This record gives sequence, structure tokens and C-alpha cells, in this order.
Amino acid sequence: MSRPRALTASIEIEVPFHDLDPADIVWHGNYARYLALARDALMRQLGYSHAQMKDAGVLWPVVEMKLRYMQPARLDQRLRVSATIVEHQQRLKIVYEIADAASGRRLTRAHTVQVPVQMPEGRLLFEAPTQLRTRLDAAIAAWQDTE
Repeated sequence: MSRPRALTASIEIEVPFHDLDPADIVWHGNYARYLALARDALMRQLGYSHAQMKDAGVLWPVVEMKLRYMQPARLDQRLRVSATIVEHQQRLKIVYEIADAASGRRLTRAHTVQVPVQMPEGRLLFEAPTQLRTRLDAAIAAWQDTE
């Protein structure tokens, strides 16, 4: 069974000059920012933005990140960065794909793992907060109704 489209968001970016390294390809550290932009779009799509997380007293620090670079991105290249939630019960695992927007050729695969932390105590929560679970359930149900 494929993942519901409701749990995926994509953005497009154009590689700016200031993201390049001396070899004229995107410096590897900038990919983390590209992932964060796609993740933010996904969470906004679900109605669970950073402001809403903060208002609910829950932060989601990234505790794991893995990237696999297959092809470099270059100046002015249009990239499509997709983020898909694949786990959401106790932690949030999001997988990403960075592809050339014109050809669809995959350049990078990645994933992040985030955990919910109750603030201001900094206490680790052992399940996703109700605010997120409710939004995910609604997104999945809406997607299933359209199938």
C-alpha cells in the first residue's frame, strides 16, 4: 500500500549562488536546510506549523538525520524537494527526495527522525501529541474519501 498523498508535500527551489561550495556544486550542509523547508511545508499543509507547535507547548527536535547524495545539485538548477511522513506514533520519521524538477532525476535521498518534547520542562513525550495525531488522522481520512 502506498503512502497517502496527504502525508506528502513538495516544494521547488532554485539553487542560489550562495549555496555553492568551491567545486561549484551545492555544499553538503545546505541540504539540511532544503529538507527543513520541505518539512515546514508538509507541517503547514497539515495545519501544524511551528507557531502552532509552540503554542501547544511541544517542540520537535531532530534527533537523527541521514542523507545519501547520488548526484550534485548545481547553480540555478530547479529542485523538487518532497517530504513524506512514514512514522508518527511515538516519533516523527520523514523521508525526503530531492530531484531535478525538469527531468525528475533523483539527486538525494534522506530521512529525519524527530521526537516530541514538552516545553518548558524539556520532557520527552512517548507518543505524538493529540494535536498532531488529530491532524494526521483527518488528512488520511480525507485522502481515503477521495480514493
